[in-house]
Amino acid sequence: MSEPLFQDVIRKRRSVRKFEPGRQVAREALERIVDCGRWAPSCANVQCFDFIVVDDPEVRDRVMEVFLRQAQRLVDHAKGFPAVKKTYLANTVAIIIVLGDPRWKVCFPQPTSKSWEAEYRDNNEMIFLNSIGAAIQNIQLGVAAEGLTSAWLSGGGEDVTNTELAEVLGYPAWMKAYGTIPIGYPASTQNRRYRRPLEQCLHWNGYQPKKYRTHAQVDFYESTLRPFAMYRDEESMETWEDRAEKLGDWDAAFTAAAPNPRRRPGTGGRFFRAPHHGSGH
Repeated sequence: MSEPLFQDVIRKRRSVRKFEPGRQVAREALERIVDCGRWAPSCANVQCFDFIVVDDPEVRDRVMEVFLRQAQRLVDHAKGFPAVKKTYLANTVAIIIVLGDPRWKVCFPQPTSKSWEAEYRDNNEMIFLNSIGAAIQNIQLGVAAEGLTSAWLSGGGEDVTNTELAEVLGYPAWMKAYGTIPIGYPASTQNRRYRRPLEQCLHWNGYQPKKYRTHAQVDFYESTLRPFAMYRDEESMETWEDRAEKLGDWDAAFTAAAPNPRRRPGTGGRFFRAPHHGSGH
């Protein structure tokens, strides 16, 4: 059985974008947080990550300027995405940049013939990203354990943003900032964000078709529900005062145990329509 304290740390983690100004944190705490990332698992134990901790206000402001430009590019070129202004970075006590070093992929499983190149190239990219993601998640939990809070910025790894960050922070431009984690003291109490019901995403001894989320459900989330699910401080959509208005006919799909109850068990993969080429779903 998992220790209750660890479960508490997991549930304390928040994505917070409102920090108290004028606060500081000891470097010893930041070192403990980064050490959590250092202990993350990685394929072949290559530890293909480096961590840049920005706690100098002048450097932080230069990093913030990079992300202010990044946020504007989201507005200009990623229409429909609910972008957030990054001015809140001015109130962080530190920003951790998690770099990925792609050279270490050479240590992952390699093909013995050309016919297997695509198989292992694609798989090695997933291994690489999973290794970095594990380090980022460990850091997030380390932040929560220290009584601080953070966010995992979606920006940093884009080519333009990464080039600008490399110029500010001095790392090789062929490395990439896969994780940008602003850290601070929350300006207000942060409730838990939306989480799918456990019953929806938990499958016992095989994939359960009734829990398959349809393409239409993905489209509805992307077109209508996304900004509310991303930023409302409520764990369950059942508590939304405007639940009927926001969810409409999709209420059960997002709140019930089975989002697709008409799917028959045992029907197999032939009923799972493949995503359109180039589509995210």
